[in-house]
Amino acid sequence: MTDPDSLSVTIVDGYVDEPAHFGVPPYISTYPRFTAGALVDAGVPREQITYHTIDELREDRMKWGDVSQADLFIYVGGMTVPGKYVGGTPAEPDEVKELAWTANGTTLLGGPVRFGVGEENSGAQDMERKDLDYEFVAKGDIEAAAYDLVDSGLEGFNDRMRDNDELDRWASAGAFVVEQHPNHPDYLIAELETSRGCAYRCSFCTEPLYGNPAFRSPESVVEEVDRLSDHGLEHFRIGRQADILAYGGDGEAPNPEALHNLYAGIREVAPNLQTLHLDNMNPVTITDYPEESREAIRIIAEYNTPGDTAAFGLESADPVVQEQNNLLVTAEECLEAVRVVNEAGGWRPDENRLPKLLPGINLVHGLQGERPETYDHNRRFLRQVYDEGLMLRRINIRQVMAFAGTEMGDTGADIAKEHKAQFQEYKQEVREQVDNPMLQRVVPPGTVLPNVHLEYHQDGKTFGRQLGTYPLLVGIPGERELGKSIDVAIVDHGYRSVTGVPYPLDVNAASMDELTTVPGVTDSRAGDIVVSRPYDSVAEVANDDGVDLTRFATAGDADVDVTRTFEPNSRAD
Repeated sequence: MTDPDSLSVTIVDGYVDEPAHFGVPPYISTYPRFTAGALVDAGVPREQITYHTIDELREDRMKWGDVSQADLFIYVGGMTVPGKYVGGTPAEPDEVKELAWTANGTTLLGGPVRFGVGEENSGAQDMERKDLDYEFVAKGDIEAAAYDLVDSGLEGFNDRMRDNDELDRWASAGAFVVEQHPNHPDYLIAELETSRGCAYRCSFCTEPLYGNPAFRSPESVVEEVDRLSDHGLEHFRIGRQADILAYGGDGEAPNPEALHNLYAGIREVAPNLQTLHLDNMNPVTITDYPEESREAIRIIAEYNTPGDTAAFGLESADPVVQEQNNLLVTAEECLEAVRVVNEAGGWRPDENRLPKLLPGINLVHGLQGERPETYDHNRRFLRQVYDEGLMLRRINIRQVMAFAGTEMGDTGADIAKEHKAQFQEYKQEVREQVDNPMLQRVVPPGTVLPNVHLEYHQDGKTFGRQLGTYPLLVGIPGERELGKSIDVAIVDHGYRSVTGVPYPLDVNAASMDELTTVPGVTDSRAGDIVVSRPYDSVAEVANDDGVDLTRFATAGDADVDVTRTFEPNSRAD
């Protein structure tokens, strides 16, 4: 038997991406936090628990010493939906194996339930969990396995799922590990779990493998946020659930009171938070319970921060595909849900801010029953949304991944391959005909995005994003210092990204590239502005060509009256 007081433990985060759970930086998932909390609850002192991301280990081989020297080494990770990532690169199978070989102590591997932790990252479709040379593999919850393994003196455990009573303890107790994340504190957002599992059974989705939803209490989630806030976090996403509207109810009907207690409680314990966003919202809940849903959405938009996105799983607007895959919502029902979210949540707290809460649309291809007409159904749906003057924050088009335990088998991969050429043509058409004009509607010129984190350089520009759900990619002229955050005013639009200039733009210091990015400012006009500097006010830059720089610019400290309002909770009716 091993005394927990003497154990040293290293946790390595290889990242997760599930239908209702995200953990690639700048996100930190629940898995390493809950696992750390379980270890503490089992008697391991906090100071003897070390946390690293896989990217840290790639960048600094010295940190592998923490893996080799730990009495217990725990790897968490696994991707069950495909994605492209900017903030981090998920672990590959060979890296996961190397970690096991490096560790001299007991080794434990786990992550998303019933799924592998590496093979999928290289595009393989075999998602059965491999042991990857680990002594113990958690086929239930990794946090429960960690608790039981320590409690047994590293002798073993029975695969099981943790319950909410355990989670109430572990979620708060493990909050401290966020301080060990390389992005802490400024560029890190914590994924918050309100429930997992789903009452519905769509053919391709992995979330029902967790069973029916079991909701955490508002007090438990608020306590976790309180602890995370104590450890320096200011960014949160309520993303770990299949449907935020179902929170605190029977798994289907909304419970506005529970949502109020959750959101108001979070605001009370973290009054200075910078981001409070969500992820999944089931449109069928809105159509089945319209009044309760409208009230729930109103509550969310009262307490969240601008730019929030409620991802709708329409999956397909084709009735044939809907029937064959147990999809719950028709195209017309989803359209009505889009209308409701626009009406109840799509307001702007200030004219130059993003809307509070907008829907996003997820479309999946490769589902059973897909046919050439499927693409026409999806096109018509998106065009109708646009033609009605409604707003979508994001249109996510992807091809299905097939998993053991779902109804898809290998069918999805076969259908996706068969329709590859048509899929690419259709996707490009959506980008050009819907995404671009929709972005112009959602983010008109002059919209201010505060705290855009600068991530990388490309083609003489600097690219960055805000923290939050599906943040906009922003390109800024020139190569600025990375790792910093600046406010940006939007001046132009791509298909899925925007161009901006630092806000407010100082006309006495702005580069030619920055000036010519402003709508209406030609190369000649920018040259005139530069030659005539300095200015005492932006008004001196006014000309007769209709260009209004006052929306974007100041003249050094002379125009401090350029204002914006970032108050998150005041509706401008």
